Amino acid sequence: MAKYTKSQGQYLAFIYYFTKLNGVPPAETDMQRHFRVSAPSVHQMVVTLTAKGLISRVPGQPRTRVQLPAEEIPPLA
Repeated sequence: MAKYTKSQGQYLAFIYYFTKLNGVPPAETDMQRHFRVSAPSVHQMVVTLTAKGLISRVPGQPRTRVQLPAEEIPPLA
C-alpha cells in the first residue's frame, strides 16, 4: 500500500526540492503559486500530510519539513 497519493507525492517532492534549492522549506503561499490552487486547498494538503506523518510543522511557523528519506520522494512533475 502506498504511503501517499500521486498528488500528495507532488507536494512532498515540491517541499523537498524547494528546500534543497533555497535552504528553507516553502511557505504555503509558495505551494499555492506552484500548484496554482487556492490557499485552503494547500492548507488542507498540509494538514493531510502532517496527519500522515509525511511532513512536520513547527507551531507558529509557516514552513514544513519532509519526514521521508530522499529515496522515497517521487520526481517532481
